[in-house]
Amino acid sequence: MKRNMTALFSLLAFSLSAYAQSHISSNKETHNFGQIEWKKPVTVDYTITNTGNKPLVLSNVTTSCGCAVAEWTKQPIAPGEKGTVTATFDAQALGHFEKTVGIYSNADPSLVYLTFKGEVVREVKDFTTSHPYQIGQIRLDRNTIDFPDVNAGDRPEITIGVVNLSDRPYEPVLMHLPPYLRMEKSPNVLLKGKKGTIKLTLDSKKLNDFGLTQSSVYLARFAGDKVSEENEIPVSAVLLPDFSKMSAQEKAKAPAIRLLQTEVDFTPHLLKKNKATHAVVITNTGKSPLTIGKLQVFNPAVGVSLKKTVLLPGEQTRLTITLTRKGLNKKKHLRILMITNDPVQPKVEINLKAN
Repeated sequence: MKRNMTALFSLLAFSLSAYAQSHISSNKETHNFGQIEWKKPVTVDYTITNTGNKPLVLSNVTTSCGCAVAEWTKQPIAPGEKGTVTATFDAQALGHFEKTVGIYSNADPSLVYLTFKGEVVREVKDFTTSHPYQIGQIRLDRNTIDFPDVNAGDRPEITIGVVNLSDRPYEPVLMHLPPYLRMEKSPNVLLKGKKGTIKLTLDSKKLNDFGLTQSSVYLARFAGDKVSEENEIPVSAVLLPDFSKMSAQEKAKAPAIRLLQTEVDFTPHLLKKNKATHAVVITNTGKSPLTIGKLQVFNPAVGVSLKKTVLLPGEQTRLTITLTRKGLNKKKHLRILMITNDPVQPKVEINLKAN
C-alpha cells in the first residue's frame, strides 16, 4: 500500500510539473535587413512572449559568430508577459550573410534558434527592405512608434530611419507632436536618394496617467504639407507604477495577480451570434491587497465589467468581457490592459481574437 501511495504521489508530482511549464514564443523567426552599409552596425529586436503558465527565464543567448553580440531580458518573464532579445551585427564584411541567435531558457525546448540575414554593400540603393514603409516620396523603417514600458522619470528614445526618394531636397518634420515628445533630425536636409534619422525622446513625466497613452504624429512629405490619414504615424506609450524603491521584504509581502488565461478566442461564438461574453478569473495569490487601478480597452466592440477592483489575499473576482461583432474595428487593438500594484506584473494584457 505504501509503495502504491509513493508511486501515486510521484505520478501526481510529475503531472503537476508537466502542467506548470513556461513556453517561449517570438514575434518572428527570421529578420531580413536587406541591404545595409558597410561598417554601419545594425540591430534587430525579437519580442519574446511567455505563452506558458510558469515564469520564463532566459539563461543565455549566443550568436553564431563574433560579428554579432546579443543582449536579453535578464529578469524572469511572467506568464503572458514579454521580454526582448537584441542582436547587433557589426557589418564589417561585404557580401550576403545569414546568422543565428540561440536562446537558452527553462522552456521546452530549452534551446530555440532565430535568424537574421541581409547583404552588406558599400552603398545602399535598394531601400524596400530596410525602409519598407512609404509616405509620398519618403520611405521609413517603421510606421508606428511604440515606446517600451516606462516609469515616471524615464526618457526612452526611438529612432526612425528616413530616405528621400523625391527629386528635391527634403526636410524631415513630424507635425502635431504631443507635449511629451521631443524631436531631433539628422541631417536637417536630405538630398535625393539620401537617408537620415528622426529621433524621438519621450518625457514620461509629462504623461498624464498610468496605462496606455495613444496619439498620432504626421510626417510632412513636403514643405507646407497638411495632416491626413495618409501621413499619420500612431504613437503609444505605457506608464507603469514605479516599484524600484521597494525593499526585498516589501516585495515578499506584495500582492500577486494571477489570471487563468490571457488569450480569449471569440471567433467560434461570433460565427453563431453577433455578441459573445466570456469571464476571466483573476486571483490575488500574494500577501497584501491587490488593486487593479486601471482597466483599458481600445476597440469599440469590446466591453468589460469587473466585479471588484481590490482583492484581499486569496480572493478572486471575474472580469467579464463582451465582444460585439457590429462595432468591431479591425484597425484597433483587440486587447485589454490592466495596471495593478503587483510589483512583478504591474501590467497585464489580455489578447482577444475575433477572426
